[in-house]
Amino acid sequence: MATTAQIQEVVLDSSTGPKSMPMLTFGTADDNKQPDTLKMVVVEAIKLGYRHFDTALIYGSEQTLGEAIKEALELGLVDSKDQLFIISKLWCNDAHPDASLLLGLLPHFPH
Repeated sequence: MATTAQIQEVVLDSSTGPKSMPMLTFGTADDNKQPDTLKMVVVEAIKLGYRHFDTALIYGSEQTLGEAIKEALELGLVDSKDQLFIISKLWCNDAHPDASLLLGLLPHFPH
């Protein structure tokens, strides 16, 4: 029988107010590229008490992590995605700062 982990948290300041970040992170790099297995493992990790997940575009696991979170919500393992702390990383040459700047200006253009 599985038990739920008691994982220490640190409180971070954010623009929306304080946010608790679990100090133990569950990584989702999937070298074997088996999304169904990764999804199952992430759901099991949530059952065990993990709330902090690490992913990256280069891992190819972002969509699978999202599907696992959706399943965990449907199963009632977490009440809201706000109970989770997700970190994703972007490789420098994928950032496209010029495009980001233009997207940031879009709300200011007249309709």
